Amino acid sequence: MRLLAALLLSLACAAAQGQAYDELLKAIREGDVKTVTAYLDRGLDPDTADPQGNTLLMLAARAGSEELVRTLLARKANVLKRSPHGDSALMMAALAGKLSIVKLLVERGAQVRHDGWAPLHYAAFGGEADVVRYLIEKGADKDAPAPNGYSALMLAAREGRLEAARALLEEDASFRIRGPAGETALSIAGQRGHGELAELIRRAGAVE
Repeated sequence: MRLLAALLLSLACAAAQGQAYDELLKAIREGDVKTVTAYLDRGLDPDTADPQGNTLLMLAARAGSEELVRTLLARKANVLKRSPHGDSALMMAALAGKLSIVKLLVERGAQVRHDGWAPLHYAAFGGEADVVRYLIEKGADKDAPAPNGYSALMLAAREGRLEAARALLEEDASFRIRGPAGETALSIAGQRGHGELAELIRRAGAVE
């Protein structure tokens, strides 16, 4: 009987912990600062991650909750942490176009420039022109290749992100870079049917 009671108690505790974990992730997604703060006050590790390895700070940045990001940073959440896929809180904020959060994370030491996928690639892919400009101002390599061989300009061209492409060209991003198959930002824009974007790149000096 004692063994059974211990087992039932263990299962009950595990269920309660699982419920609390689900509640925490829901609070992060919804920007519920009060609930998250309550967990932190009870000793929650601010670098707790979801099942995919995304930390609370990454999730808050992606959700666009500046207050929650500030709360986690105040509890010493690590801005340098990366998910198993290589994402950082800054990369998620850049993709979502959350400029105020991008600025906050950079001010707290987040890496603007690093190998592999970088925040600028995400900002260009998402079409976030203001974030593109800010990241370049802070030292992002405007011509760095992503793991797929594409520059930020090529990513903007592929997705038809006109204003992001304009911001990159205004910052002298190269339109001469070629991808793995010899493609350029101009050829990508043309193949994808992004005529206005292709014309923008031509006016910058690119030729077929």
